[in-house]
Amino acid sequence: MNLFFIVYVCILTDRICLPLIVGKRVDKKNLGVVVIGRNEGERLKKCLNSVVHLINAIVYVDSGSSDGSVDFAKSIGVNVVDLDMSQHFTAARARNAGFNHLLDCYPDIEYVQFVDGDCEFIEGWFEQALDSFLSVNQQDKLAVVFGRRKERFPDASVYNHQADRDWLIPAGYTDTCGGDALMSVQALKEMHGYDASLIAGEEPDLCLRFRRAGWKILSISADMTWHDSDLHRIYQWYKRAVRTGHAFAEVCWKNRKFSEHYWRKHNVRIFGWGILLPTTIILLSFLQTSFLWLFLIYPLQVARIAKKEGWVYGYFCVLVKFPQAVGQMKYFLNYVLGKKSKLIEYK
Repeated sequence: MNLFFIVYVCILTDRICLPLIVGKRVDKKNLGVVVIGRNEGERLKKCLNSVVHLINAIVYVDSGSSDGSVDFAKSIGVNVVDLDMSQHFTAARARNAGFNHLLDCYPDIEYVQFVDGDCEFIEGWFEQALDSFLSVNQQDKLAVVFGRRKERFPDASVYNHQADRDWLIPAGYTDTCGGDALMSVQALKEMHGYDASLIAGEEPDLCLRFRRAGWKILSISADMTWHDSDLHRIYQWYKRAVRTGHAFAEVCWKNRKFSEHYWRKHNVRIFGWGILLPTTIILLSFLQTSFLWLFLIYPLQVARIAKKEGWVYGYFCVLVKFPQAVGQMKYFLNYVLGKKSKLIEYK
């Protein structure tokens, strides 16, 4: 009778009280947030302001900003870590530094939300993400929950539009996540954090290690963050694609001895379309110029993809293989020469 009475009161008062009845209540006190950034300006202000009134445990890791980002973060009561820029910089290193500082200040937190400084949290995200963690069967070791990252200005440029499309990941268990994600502190400790040596692709690498250890990654349909890619020039798009190609190559090579053959197919496609095929056609054209007609295979590939995905997506899906191949070759050249790759920035 008591249960029915509570449900009846909930209906009358137009309140959802089921979390009080079934399972564990969502509690943001066991949640911390790590924000990383450099010279994000107004974007960082929006990011911090979207969370500072919701979460007490927040750490901002700054990577040598000169725009007052550190002063602003401190002014609203956010813990700040000034990353030592004399050392090799990577986003993974910044996230690790933020996570370690967060645990030093708030040792009892159970979940950590990572976010880039050019993002802004969407209202209701934390409740939905934490609820997903708590509602999953205890036998399913859940390491990561993430939602939809959305471009704030998808129509500002064709490059922003493509970035917005890239964030579309179906709901359900998946292989990897992006930079914005809510993670189990226990799982992250078990993995000893991100691989700080990677200049890109640190999230897929971490998720790969999670899955090997039996942990799972869950994508949910909730909106998570607004993101501002700020891509307005083809050179920015090119640099971003070079970084992606570098990540494909480095993460694949790092994990080459494992049975998953992670990203091997991606690298084969990049090498084939971006290097092998055009090089072969050009070499054959020295024998007979009519071989240049073989370049028509590229617009045919665009048309094939466009039948399902649209012309803009098809065009960029083929075009991106060339800068990705540059990134791929950058990694392998540095690997052969024993050099460390430097961060590839597009902003």
